[in-house]
Parts: sequence; structure tokens; C-alpha cells
Amino acid sequence: MISLSFLYLLLGLLLLWIALLSLFDRTLPNRFAAAAFWGCYALVFLIGDYLPHSLVGLMVVLMALLAGSGALKASAHNALSPKRLQHSVQRLGSWVFLPPLLIPLLTVFGVLVLGEMKGDGWTLLDPKNLTLVSLGLACLISLPVVCVLTREKPQQAGIEAKRLMEAMGWAVLLPQLLATLGLLFNEAGVGTAVAALSETYLAVNERWVAVAAYCIGMALFTVIMGNAFAAFPVITAGIGIPLLVMQQGANPAVMAAIGMFSGYCGTLMTPMAANFNIVPAALLELKDPHLVIKMQLPTALLLLAANIVLLYLLAF
Repeated sequence: MISLSFLYLLLGLLLLWIALLSLFDRTLPNRFAAAAFWGCYALVFLIGDYLPHSLVGLMVVLMALLAGSGALKASAHNALSPKRLQHSVQRLGSWVFLPPLLIPLLTVFGVLVLGEMKGDGWTLLDPKNLTLVSLGLACLISLPVVCVLTREKPQQAGIEAKRLMEAMGWAVLLPQLLATLGLLFNEAGVGTAVAALSETYLAVNERWVAVAAYCIGMALFTVIMGNAFAAFPVITAGIGIPLLVMQQGANPAVMAAIGMFSGYCGTLMTPMAANFNIVPAALLELKDPHLVIKMQLPTALLLLAANIVLLYLLAF
């Protein structure tokens, strides 16, 4: 069975390749620190399950220290000349869109076709993570297609991966760290504390106050967490279920759907959602790293206000 472990292995090997490239890249400032960062990250994926938890924790702390000290710098990459780039674009034409289109198509094929390939006691793809596994396989299959179209060697994919990773820097860790933080907050009983504070300081007996508290709470906690999925169990356990569902009689399905949408409004407003807001600014080489957030802020606030109105009208 092809499971997430297989994809973790591939990702770990890619990160290890980036670490080796960084180590031998003499144009890279602090190349030893960069190699240590990407090497530790690779080991977490490759053998993290077999290492003592304390050692994995030390590796994460080391990565945080390296990132916080500013040791992760981008190396000097030789970009294609405008003439060569124009020639490449003219040669490829519309075929340049084939690899990015293959990925979603192959992902759907994996879910609908490969996911149904099973027998007595075996399945081809892990049913618990079917979409993610299909996405990983789609990316893997698309790689040789890219090499054929661009007439580049597979090693070039690793070089481009290094360039993108260096552009993103420490922000590549945020999704994993924030997901872990969400679990810690939930286990620590933050939802219960939020419920107590809401009942003490807000007039939650008023339906519109409870609705506004839930939507705004989802947005604000997502701003802090950087991830609406991490904020959802905390705010829903603290405000959504006890105040809206049990006390006000709200429809749980409607509450959950609009609540998540409110969380996404917070995603548009926070640098903690690095993969949405900071990474694109870095990849586009914008002078203002927060320009994406500034452009999205009016839309986010309008959507949040609309969500409050919709939840009040549709959930009861």
C-alpha cells in the first residue's frame, strides 16, 4: 500500500539533497548553517519516527535558532538571459501548461480510479489519506514530463527546489508548527477558557452577540494561529457548541461552515499564514513583505461582516 510514509520518504530525500547542495554551494552565505537546517528537516521526515523524542525536539530547537539568527540566506542563482527565456517560451508555447494541469487531473484519477483498486486485505493507496497520496503521486509522475518538455536533467528539479526553499526560508516550517500548536492549545483547555471569558464579559444571551463573538473569535484566533483548521476546534468548543448550538439552538452544519469561512478571513490578515501571505511576497520579490496582507485586508473585513450576517440569518 502506498501511504503517506512513502511521500515522507521522498520529501526527506529531497530535503537531504537540498542540504547537500547547500553544503557545497560556495556562493551561499553561512552554507554550513543552511546545510544543518535542511539536514535536520530531512532527518525528521526520514527517521523521525525512530529517533528519541528528545533528540527530535533538540533538532527542532536547533532549526529555530538557525532561522532566528538569520543564517538562512539565498545563494546567487544564475537566471536565464531574457533572450534564452524568450526562446524557451516560444518553443514550448501552450505545452508549458501541461505539467501544472497534469497534477490536478492525475490527483482526481488517483482518488477515483487508483483509490478503488483493492482486494482481500490490501489496497493500492492509503484510504485514510487518499487525496494527499494521490497528489504526491501526481507530482512525482509530472516530474519526468517536465524534464522532457524543458529538456533538462532531473537534477535541475532539485536545484530549482533549493532555490524555492531558500526563497521561503524558515516559513516552510510554519504549517507544521502551527498545526502542532493548535493541538497543544486544544489539549491545554484553551477552548474552555474562551467559553468562560465569553460568558463572563460578553452578553452572550443576545443571539447577535454570540454570533459575532463566534465569527470574530474564529478570525482573531486564526490571525494568532495562522491556520483556520487549528483555530476551529478551540473556538467551536469554547463558543460555537456551548453558546450557539446548545444555548441558542443553531444548526451545527451551518455554524461550522460559516465559522470556517470566518477563520479564512483571519488567514487573509495574518503573516502567520506564511504559505498564503509571506511566501508569495518572497517568491515575487516584493519590496514590502506585507503587501499581500495589505491588499487583502479590506476584502477580509467585508467578508467577515458578511459572515456574521449570514450566520445570524441562516443558522437559526
